[in-house]
Amino acid sequence: MSVIQPLFQPGLVVSVVSHGHGDMVQALLLQLAHVSSTSVSRVVLTQNLPEPEPVPPASGWPFELLRVVNVVPLGFGTNHNRALAHATEAFVCVLNPDVALVGNSDPFKALISACGAPNIGCAYPVQIDPAGRVQGSEREVPSPMALLRRRLLGRQEMRVDWVNAACLVLPSVVWHALNGFDERYFMYCEDVDLCLRLRLRGLHLAKAPVRVIHAGQRASSRSLKHLGWHLQSLWRLWRSPVYTRALQLLTAQSADNGTIGAP
Repeated sequence: MSVIQPLFQPGLVVSVVSHGHGDMVQALLLQLAHVSSTSVSRVVLTQNLPEPEPVPPASGWPFELLRVVNVVPLGFGTNHNRALAHATEAFVCVLNPDVALVGNSDPFKALISACGAPNIGCAYPVQIDPAGRVQGSEREVPSPMALLRRRLLGRQEMRVDWVNAACLVLPSVVWHALNGFDERYFMYCEDVDLCLRLRLRGLHLAKAPVRVIHAGQRASSRSLKHLGWHLQSLWRLWRSPVYTRALQLLTAQSADNGTIGAP
């Protein structure tokens, strides 16, 4: 996709949506203040459920912190879209509250650098669990056959067609061109749809040489309500023209090139 860059301010705006994750949010914001103050210019914290306001360090927040308190809980995509709708920074970041930074190294420098390469639509880090094991955040299009191979047969992913949205950095011009997440997905598959629309525009996913800790577990494996949302989102995805076109494109590219992944 050929993109004419509008004028954006230097910096990165981070959107964090909390569903009662107050302690995790507090720890994450303090980490951002400690190691990412030169990268992060603004944080939008959306509190989807009632919880206290984060306590700043003694020196104050080194970035602008905007706190949004929802009267009625909204979906994952809607919350992030509202937080980033008027972003004027050059880069935007979708960040889960259950993500933690590793050591004293700022991962956003590498993520922003990766986004600067030609034809890159978004950058993402390697995700590890608290024990240091690499998590499976890179996936191929979740067709029924791909899910069967992974869930029942234990086969590894064949391609990297999409990555989960626990930590994604995008150039603002790309985020605005995509209109953010598709809000018809209340929860689950928003990240799949976003990545597939990005790929349909000829853009790629870039894995940056940095790690973050992602402590979360998919709630659909523990909650019938979340499982219902997950299945509903998969059904919507499978019926969408985005899925049909992307599956055809990525399967054809895989046949031509062996496998397709992040550059």
